Amino acid sequence: MVDLSVTIAGIRFKNPVLTASGTFGYGVEFAPLLDLNALGGICTKGLSYRPLEGNPPPRIVETHGGMINSIGLQNIGVEAFVRDVLPQLRQYDTRIIANVFGFNRDEYLDVIRVLNDADGVDAYELNISCPNVSSGGMEFGNDPGEAARLTEACKRLAHRPVFVKLSPNAPDIGDVAVAVEKAGADAVSVTNTILGMSVDIYTRRPRLATVMGGVSGPAIKPIALRMVFQVARRVAIPVIGIGGIATAEDALEFLIAGATAIQVGTANYYDPLASIKIIDGLNRYCKQRSLDSILPLIGSIELPTNLRNAEGCQQPDVAS
Repeated sequence: MVDLSVTIAGIRFKNPVLTASGTFGYGVEFAPLLDLNALGGICTKGLSYRPLEGNPPPRIVETHGGMINSIGLQNIGVEAFVRDVLPQLRQYDTRIIANVFGFNRDEYLDVIRVLNDADGVDAYELNISCPNVSSGGMEFGNDPGEAARLTEACKRLAHRPVFVKLSPNAPDIGDVAVAVEKAGADAVSVTNTILGMSVDIYTRRPRLATVMGGVSGPAIKPIALRMVFQVARRVAIPVIGIGGIATAEDALEFLIAGATAIQVGTANYYDPLASIKIIDGLNRYCKQRSLDSILPLIGSIELPTNLRNAEGCQQPDVAS
């Protein structure tokens, strides 16, 4: 039997497959469709201190190889989550990662204070990178100094490990990763959606009410994979890979590139069983190669000799 378990910040996950925040509801909505006990973990919808209605519709557009969303972090608020949802989640044998969001530093801290007093949450994931709100996440996610100050403040208050979900829209995601690691982050999630837009050529109007939104799905996988690889070479804390992962082969690419675990996002919309299929596929892959554990695969990428010591494996020269 293959041991798929991984450990992040002292937390043992039975396998490295988690569901990504915002694509799996609060988790319990998917209980009729799959066995939640089989998952390594569930990342909840982003939780703010007060309930949020989110952005006006239309706020999801399908695009080539994925979608663009502008949900605007609609959620029931952390107190309703603790009262109404968390007791249901506690029934399942899987890790619960509470995704935390605020429009300023105090709001992040307010959410963590409420969660600190609740049982059944294993870690916090700070969303400092949502592109679908007019303020808040982007400001923290694009600036290493702001990201570090927020991380440090949350770490001082948090009773549980703190993961930080980074923005692909930062000028250098590696700089932000290094900054939050120095500020005490226990892990980084790489990456959130990439800012994009879609236009209806017949009305000549943007298809999203907010004009721009976050692109996700298989279309962004090569970009996200590159960022995971670069970040994993610059920090010592675990990296959780996110971005267009829909199959076991996708997950393996991220693990080999340096991720300790992965999150499944957009695939949940068209295949609620995608995470289970990925777990099964990881098992098969290891058995076929006589691996007793998934751990030897993590960060096992083989690089050209001349690039093995390059910190971020800089962009190779390209003939013009």
